[in-house]
Amino acid sequence: MKRVYANEKWCLGCHLCEYNCAFANSKEVNMIKALKGKKIFPRIHVDGDNSINFAVSCRHCQDPICVKSCISGALSIKDGVICIDHDKCVGCLTCILVCPYGAVAKGKNGVVQKCELCLENSCGEPACVKGCPNNAIVYEER
Repeated sequence: MKRVYANEKWCLGCHLCEYNCAFANSKEVNMIKALKGKKIFPRIHVDGDNSINFAVSCRHCQDPICVKSCISGALSIKDGVICIDHDKCVGCLTCILVCPYGAVAKGKNGVVQKCELCLENSCGEPACVKGCPNNAIVYEER
């Protein structure tokens, strides 16, 4: 299965992956209208300091503890991708606590969010990968 991988050697720390992710998941057709003056909720996050930066996103584990810990059944696995049913999420945030990679975050309206590889968007590949100017994020099978 293809996954998103980050190469910290190439990451500039520009956060464009976050903006492209937030825009792709906003359901808007205009990036300025979708993001300007609003708090963004990307499903990928750039972490690091001045010397090294890297993108953190869901690794779509084969035996995901986040899915096992979800008390409402909002997290499930579909074709190897861990997905969230936002209507089922009760906002207990247990999945955030158990994710060893810090890939699950609190989103808009108190429910959680995480990378779902842009499957619901018609991007073809994750928007963070398409929008990375330095190819520090790749979508490939390893």
